[in-house]
Amino acid sequence: MSYNIEKVAILGAGTMGAQIAGHCANAGIPALLFDLNDELVQNGMNVLTSLKPAPLYDKKIVALIEGCTYENDLEKLSDVDWIVEAVAEKMEIKHKVFQNIVPHVKDDVILSTNTSGLSVHGIAEVLPENLLKRFLLTHFFNPPRYLRLVEIITDLADDDVVQTMVSFLEDVLGKGLVYAKDTPNFIANRIGVYGMMAALNLTEEMALTVEEVDKLTGTVVGRPKSATFRTADVVGLDILTHVANTSYERCIDDEDRDMFKIPEVLTKLIEDDRLGQKSKAGFYKKTDDGIMSLDFKTMEYKPQKRAS
Repeated sequence: MSYNIEKVAILGAGTMGAQIAGHCANAGIPALLFDLNDELVQNGMNVLTSLKPAPLYDKKIVALIEGCTYENDLEKLSDVDWIVEAVAEKMEIKHKVFQNIVPHVKDDVILSTNTSGLSVHGIAEVLPENLLKRFLLTHFFNPPRYLRLVEIITDLADDDVVQTMVSFLEDVLGKGLVYAKDTPNFIANRIGVYGMMAALNLTEEMALTVEEVDKLTGTVVGRPKSATFRTADVVGLDILTHVANTSYERCIDDEDRDMFKIPEVLTKLIEDDRLGQKSKAGFYKKTDDGIMSLDFKTMEYKPQKRAS
C-alpha cells in the first residue's frame, strides 16, 4: 500500500515544532501546529516570522500553517497524512499526547517522534498495535530549514511506511537521512554533545573565552561558524543539558561517561533562565551595544574581544 503525504500536523509549537511546520510549509505542504493553548501556538507562529536565520523562504508562507489546540481541534487530525510529535523531552508528556490523539487519527496516518534521544520503543509503548506499524523516529536538527540531517529509526514501521517517509523527507523536504539504532541520543547527539561538553570543560580548565573557543572550533576546522557556544545557544541550553544527562544516566558502561556530567556554569545559566537564543541570553547575549559574551568566572556578559 502506498501513502501520499499532502497534509501534516506537528504536535508542539516550541522552537523545533514550529520550525518543522515552517519547513513543511516551505515545501508547499499545509500544516496544523498544535499546542496546549492559543498563546503557545501564537508564540510558535511568531517564531516563524521573527527568528534569524529565517525559518521560512517567505513570510507569506505562514498562511499554510493553521494554529490548533488539543482541547478544541483534535478532530482536524482525521485528514492529516503525517503527524510528528515535538513536545517536551519527557516520556510521560509524550505518552499523554499520543494517547490523546489516537482516537482522532485516520487508519493510514503515519506517526513519528522528533525526540532527540529518548527511547523510540519506549515512546511507542502507548500506541495500539495497528499504529506501531506506522511509527518511526524522524529527528530533525535545529534550524531544520538549514541543517540537512534527519536521523530515522524505522524498525517498528512497515516497509511501505518507511519508503513513503524516506521519499518525502529526501525528495520533498530536501533532507539527508542517517539510519540510527534505538540507543541513548542516537548518533549525532551522542557525538556532538560529547564534543560540546569537552569544550565546556576545556574552556574552564584552560581559562579560555567563549569567543576563543568558537574561533578554534568553527570554520578553521571545517565546521559551521556557529562553532560550539553559538550552536549551544541555538539548540537551547536546557536541551543540551537534557541530552547530556540522558547519556550520563543511560550509558553506564561508557568509558567517558563522566564527560557528560553537567558543569556548574551550565547549571547556573539554566537556574537563571538563560537558555540561549530562546530566552535571548545564554553563552552570548544580544544588547543595544552589540553581542556580548559570557565570562565564566563572573557569570556576567562583557564585550567580545576578537580572537586571533
